[in-house]
Amino acid sequence: MSLALSEKAKCVKPSSTLAITAKAKALKAEGKDVVGFGAGEPDFNTPENVCNAAIDAIKSGFTKYTPASGTVELKEAISKKFKDFNGLDYGTDQIVISNGGKHSLTNIFTVLINPGDEVIVPSPFWLSYPEIVKLVGGVPVIVETTAEENFKLSADKLRNAITDKTKAVVINTPNNPTGMIYTEAELRALAEVVVEKDIYVVADEMYENLIYGGEKHVSIASFGKEIYDRTITCSGLSKSYAMTGWRMGYTGSSKEIAKMMGAVQSHQTSNPNSIAQKAALEALTGDQSSVEAMKVEFNRRREYMYERVCKMPYVSCIEPKGAFYVFINVSKVFGKSYKGEEVTDAFKMADILLNEFSTAVVPCADFGFADHIRLSYAISIESIEKGLDRIENFLKGLE
Repeated sequence: MSLALSEKAKCVKPSSTLAITAKAKALKAEGKDVVGFGAGEPDFNTPENVCNAAIDAIKSGFTKYTPASGTVELKEAISKKFKDFNGLDYGTDQIVISNGGKHSLTNIFTVLINPGDEVIVPSPFWLSYPEIVKLVGGVPVIVETTAEENFKLSADKLRNAITDKTKAVVINTPNNPTGMIYTEAELRALAEVVVEKDIYVVADEMYENLIYGGEKHVSIASFGKEIYDRTITCSGLSKSYAMTGWRMGYTGSSKEIAKMMGAVQSHQTSNPNSIAQKAALEALTGDQSSVEAMKVEFNRRREYMYERVCKMPYVSCIEPKGAFYVFINVSKVFGKSYKGEEVTDAFKMADILLNEFSTAVVPCADFGFADHIRLSYAISIESIEKGLDRIENFLKGLE
């Protein structure tokens, strides 16, 4: 056929993290002992009380349509969570519950962006931000940060990147892929620029519960009315509650933006899964002990992985303070050879590790940093130890 397909869709890259995870799973299915550092999801089961709430929902017949933007009782629970944890007052008419964080972000950008509008995305970034912006007709403007800045956007860099086409900036804290956390002072400086230049903030706080070492999470929208009115706060239950497959994301925003997002969602997907909403309600309001236990274990793994990587040749990293990733500079590996095969870039390194060492890592060109890889510590400590041994053997075998 000669009919042209969507130019926007042609420009969208598939997710490299999902592709790597799929390849690792395929090798596992063939019986190979693969260690997968790629997955951005906890290896824990969803807490039992959350699962039981879903079973009860099924048995009680809670399997019909709900309001398009979510049930009132779940919105009330999210409103309370926003107030207690984030210091934010969002009423139920300011909350939209969606089919995961990606869906929430798609709703946000659909409502904010007109064709040609620019969205500032600090690099390194979660690889889906630019793609979602492009899909809704926007232009992602990548602003690179440095290791010396702990990979965080400064107020000066934000100000310099803003043009008359800028509509929003994305602030992701804790950050994927770096694990870095923005301090209150850093966020206040960014908020001043946002208010001064009158743009929006898309505050992606999906990893907000996963913070270690005495650090604390701060929501940029909590600094007063002017920044609050310009912020759309996005979070969900996937990472903190081991509920990735349940697809539960949510946003807090102005009433106007929430109403528009709800209207868009009503036509695109209708309501989020009814059963998952009951599970989410229990996750937010029920016993939190399993969540705390997961966090303690993540911290143990974080400390172990960071210590091991720091001792390896040719690679370096900054200690992550949140999420469950270590962001590793592998530029000194480039140009060296393994068994006569030159390591030209991070993709080649990842390919050798997977094929020769049955170890899957994520090369970060699609995250804006082609000389880094990302390792997830959302896998068992035994798997982490085994995988790091393999990576170390690879590095020691370079010529």
